[in-house]
Amino acid sequence: MTTPTSDGALDAILAIQLTVAWAGEARCEPKRLGWWDTDLVDPDGGGDLFARLLPLTARWGALEACREVARRADERARSKTATPDELRTIFFLGFETDERLSDRLAALKRAGRSPVETLSFPVPLDAAFDRPKLAKALGGDGTPTFSVVPGGRKLKTPMPPTVDEIVRQLAAALVPFAEQYPLPFFVLRPHARP
Repeated sequence: MTTPTSDGALDAILAIQLTVAWAGEARCEPKRLGWWDTDLVDPDGGGDLFARLLPLTARWGALEACREVARRADERARSKTATPDELRTIFFLGFETDERLSDRLAALKRAGRSPVETLSFPVPLDAAFDRPKLAKALGGDGTPTFSVVPGGRKLKTPMPPTVDEIVRQLAAALVPFAEQYPLPFFVLRPHARP
């Protein structure tokens, strides 16, 4: 797997990660996918707290916190597998890539523009939640083939060469949506270790 070299590739990954993190919230009204017990983004929930704490970067802060909750849920799910460090998931792409994503997110927050002005989200995060629209946006031209195995959804296709395409396929494998976070993943091949 190669590390993305462009800010555009990092931005595409962040847009998907933030969308999945937002969609996974359960405490919002109406409930979205319900994968994590949070409401960090909505103005009537955690978004209000972020607006008071971080007036200039409230939306970024709320989305970043939501992404962290999703990352931890992903980590818990991976830890239940036999080889958690050998998997690549939406929120675990290897140390170097994950660090570059965190650095890029921090740079975008400092730039002074809103997330909506900065990233191309698959669905609008400030509109009413629409499950079919999200499924279509993440699924793209069709859901990749996967096997449901203990711990998650193992993609059957070879892992793509670029990280942004890996994340696109992993996000597509979230469809059909499940009651619990389904942990779509690729397994690293011994010759493809980062």
